[in-house]
Amino acid sequence: MAEAARRARGGGGAARRAARTAVSFETAKYIERNIPNFEVLTEEALEIIEANAETVLEEIGVNFPDNPRALERWREAGADVQGERVRLPKGLARELIKTAPSSYTQHARNPERNVVIGGKNLVLAPVYGPPFVRDVAGGRRYATMEDFRKFVKLGYMSKWLHHSGGTVCEPTDIAVNKRHLDMLHAHMTLSDKPFMGSVTEPSRAQDSVDMCGVLFGEQFVQENTVMTSLININSPMTFDDVMMGALEVYAQNNQACIISPFIVGGAMAPVSVAGTLTQVLAEALAGIAYSQLIRPGAPVIMGAFVTSIDMNSGAPTFGTPEAAHITYGAGQLARRLNLPYRSSGSFCGSKLPDAQAAYETSNSLNMGLLSGVNFMLHACGWLEGGLVSSFEKFVMDADQLGALHHLARGVEIDTNAQAMDAIREVGPGGHYLGCEHTQANFKAAFWKSDLLDYKPFETWEDEGARDTQTLASLRVEKMLGDYQQPPMDPAISEALDAFVAQRKAAEPDSFM
Repeated sequence: MAEAARRARGGGGAARRAARTAVSFETAKYIERNIPNFEVLTEEALEIIEANAETVLEEIGVNFPDNPRALERWREAGADVQGERVRLPKGLARELIKTAPSSYTQHARNPERNVVIGGKNLVLAPVYGPPFVRDVAGGRRYATMEDFRKFVKLGYMSKWLHHSGGTVCEPTDIAVNKRHLDMLHAHMTLSDKPFMGSVTEPSRAQDSVDMCGVLFGEQFVQENTVMTSLININSPMTFDDVMMGALEVYAQNNQACIISPFIVGGAMAPVSVAGTLTQVLAEALAGIAYSQLIRPGAPVIMGAFVTSIDMNSGAPTFGTPEAAHITYGAGQLARRLNLPYRSSGSFCGSKLPDAQAAYETSNSLNMGLLSGVNFMLHACGWLEGGLVSSFEKFVMDADQLGALHHLARGVEIDTNAQAMDAIREVGPGGHYLGCEHTQANFKAAFWKSDLLDYKPFETWEDEGARDTQTLASLRVEKMLGDYQQPPMDPAISEALDAFVAQRKAAEPDSFM
């Protein structure tokens, strides 16, 4: 017994020594806004949209196909269930969602990386879901597991990202029924930031919960939220059994879900802003209410993925005024429900990280900040309408997230910020470069990009006249070269390896 205790103490000491000697990479704390939200809807408009959403739920209803247990739950809750159609009496959904928390903490394996989702906070997470990747060297290609691991490392190294995300790209070289295990393993071992679980099948959601039990301890997982995962609604107004099955697993285990209508205006929702917001609210109310039927108090985020459509090509468009209006309006609706809000990201339709990508992404990121978003998925790396995860755009976007942090700080007005002593010292006709106030504040006064080029033309030309994509490619290379894996208890690492190996051996590979 004494020998076992010594071994246990020795193992802990080794882990602590490894943690002290490891290179530490700074991660900024999640954003705490000190600026007002931008609100586009009047009180009258909000009341009209809310009343219309209740009418949609009562008269039209929503579908829960291939999920008899869900239908039974709704029937027991007082809904009118006819076949797969569920109609909710006015006020039922609002009553049910009262148990959903207004904010929650998602724990990371490194407690310093914990994030609080809700209130005035904004948590930034990377791109999610693309089957393709792109970089300068290899162009556009199907994603591999090695690509996935590189993105997780970049996310860990990125100062302004608070969250490791989920399916940063879809590794197509691993069997569909097993790739979630490798992806989760990468998030858990290559980063110590919080992460998302699998939602592509209920059993994979359960695997996610079980792996978290290995990483954090089973009791800790049941008592704390360690995953925030994405549950998309099949708009218009269909809650498919796969996504609902994953939601059921996570809610039962006290893990957070983003209940997010997937809106392409003109295709899956009306072309008007008010009509789309009505549908978004109706779908979100039904989905969040269902999560509370599973487990009252289960943490949940009201989501709104919003884009419009090009009526000539049918392709989705991003960074548009209509998307901004919907995003701002949905934020107002979420706050009236006292729920955390997810929307926005580094959205663009461009095929390359070019000027179109920059314009559309800038519009999308800024509307997310100003609309009161609490959890921003796709905050960096998104390209080609979400089909591509771009290495260069990942670091370009992640760099610009620093500007969001500084914008959110608002305007300080303390004695130092008023700078009256500096104005007196310099007086008419002078300059501030050498004054005492400038010397005391210059290091932290201005946000500084770690990527963009501000050098004189001659220096820029002598260094090869490099454009932003070239600079980003060099930064990707440097960040991956500097990467050091965060330390982990060897016993936990071995247990995770064993879990993945056992689950993979339990069934044959399937690529369908």
